[in-house]
Amino acid sequence: MIRAFRGEIVSAAADPATSPDAVRHEPDGLLVIEDGIVADRGGFTDLADRYAQIPIKQLPGLIVPGFIDAHVHYPQTDSIAAHGGQLLDWLEQHIFPAERAFVDRAQADEVADFFLDELLRNGTTSALVYPTVHSQSVDALFDAALARNMRVLSGKVLMDLGPEGLRDTPQTGRAESEALIRSWHGRGRLRYALTPRFILASTDAQLQDTASLLDAHPDVLMHTHLAENTYEIANVAERFGDAADYLDAYDRFSLVGERSVFAHGVHLTDRSCARLAETGAGIAICPSSNLFLGSGHFDFGQAQRHGVALGLGTDIGAGTSFSMLRTAGLAYQAGIAREHALDPFRALYLATAGSAGLLHIADRVGALEPGQEADFAVLDCAATPLLARRTRAASLSERLFALQILGDDRAVVRTYVMGECVWARDGLANAKTA
Repeated sequence: MIRAFRGEIVSAAADPATSPDAVRHEPDGLLVIEDGIVADRGGFTDLADRYAQIPIKQLPGLIVPGFIDAHVHYPQTDSIAAHGGQLLDWLEQHIFPAERAFVDRAQADEVADFFLDELLRNGTTSALVYPTVHSQSVDALFDAALARNMRVLSGKVLMDLGPEGLRDTPQTGRAESEALIRSWHGRGRLRYALTPRFILASTDAQLQDTASLLDAHPDVLMHTHLAENTYEIANVAERFGDAADYLDAYDRFSLVGERSVFAHGVHLTDRSCARLAETGAGIAICPSSNLFLGSGHFDFGQAQRHGVALGLGTDIGAGTSFSMLRTAGLAYQAGIAREHALDPFRALYLATAGSAGLLHIADRVGALEPGQEADFAVLDCAATPLLARRTRAASLSERLFALQILGDDRAVVRTYVMGECVWARDGLANAKTA
């Protein structure tokens, strides 16, 4: 089936900080989709004659690639806005009790459905997602994602040093991970990610076994946390006293490589940044949760000097919004605190193609280029009276920055997955014809 959409289209397939021609913009563009794949894209006047026999739908807003959340915890959905405590205390007080409930498959199903619908409502079409230590939490998420045809990456949390009710063993962790990989990896648009919670939650034996699993499955990711909080870093230094820094502790177990996605990286040494760039590992920046938990501000300048691969994550539930627009706005504020003003085109890149590159899915999504899957969102620059006032007669850069700072879920008019409208601001009843 071929369909065509007309409207203003913008994307950034490469990092504008290093690629001057990264931004692609058609003020009056045509997006042609065949069987869920972008077949053509360009200026309307250039392509209109070629597709004269196809009905063309005008889209009311700015068409951007679907947002890609590079780090988010779906079991923490109901713990968002939980008061009090920095990272380690917050986990003990709020998060571990909530995650224990995911031993119940019905609980996991209900939260997974809400979580994925909330992503789509915010224009997010792909995500790298933490479940819990329970295999059924992975099954619930992947079942729900498969039903929505979403591109989701996830994997059972590994934590044999976890608290009671959230603890596996190296043996059960490996067996359950292997079974889940067989069941889900490559099914539909799903991919698996080995997910040690963080280095303090696993024994040396489990960390070694994670590396063995990573070697045995060369097309799965490794997803974990790194250098988020100063108290956490001190605990890592105490346990791994011979490691040069936090990243080096992971490196001792061969867990730093091109398929490694580390969340946060708020407190990185220059040595760590050089090593990340050397290996091709990258950081999912999570400014909302870093601010909420008092962890600090990500150093964009340091990462850019070393050429570290970056993406953007909401980190729900320490993060306080599912909106990648809101998250990009907080990334600007975190950057400016360290004298780095995040450009709005680079913010768009981080929320789309940058995250896609980090997740090794940039060949499939992130830039709305021909051959990619047609996941996209339509944004309304006049979604609120203030946005409308701020963006009247504004340039594209000014409009994107206003959306980044002032926008949230209200700015998302429609969300499309593989060319199909799956969410519409004026109601799901109208999505089929949107």
